[in-house]
Amino acid sequence: MNSSGGSCSSLMDVVTYDPHHHGHDEELHVLAVDDNLIDRKLVERLLKISSCKVTTAENAIRALEYLGLGDQNQHIDALTCNVMKVNLIITDYCMPGMTGFELLKKVKESSNLKGVPVVIMSSENIPTRINKCLASGAQMFMQKPLKLADVEKLKCHLMNCRS
Repeated sequence: MNSSGGSCSSLMDVVTYDPHHHGHDEELHVLAVDDNLIDRKLVERLLKISSCKVTTAENAIRALEYLGLGDQNQHIDALTCNVMKVNLIITDYCMPGMTGFELLKKVKESSNLKGVPVVIMSSENIPTRINKCLASGAQMFMQKPLKLADVEKLKCHLMNCRS
């Protein structure tokens, strides 16, 4: 509907993994995970500027709970309610308790979530870490701090744009 270049709306049908999704949501829904409040707010702001709906989590454990993968005793309702609406997960690599890499592995092991693109962010540019994440199913590895151009590049990458 919205054909402006800065909108995530046109991305909905491209990155969604839910075969029952019929395009009722107007925006791309991104789960942003970072233990650093400033970084989390920055990512949230950049995504919102790009017309994305954003849910934030301060650590990987909270993200898993939101996605319905936390406590094994949780009802399947949480899974249906939240997971079907998340189209992209963007997470910091280095977090206390559980790293972004471990979150990536949990998401890719889940039959319900394995189709959701996961983007890893890090302030450290370590090639072995980047390769490990990409080999384990990360869609992209991005250097922090994120800029608006990075978010646009990410959207373009998800739509398989050609330079």
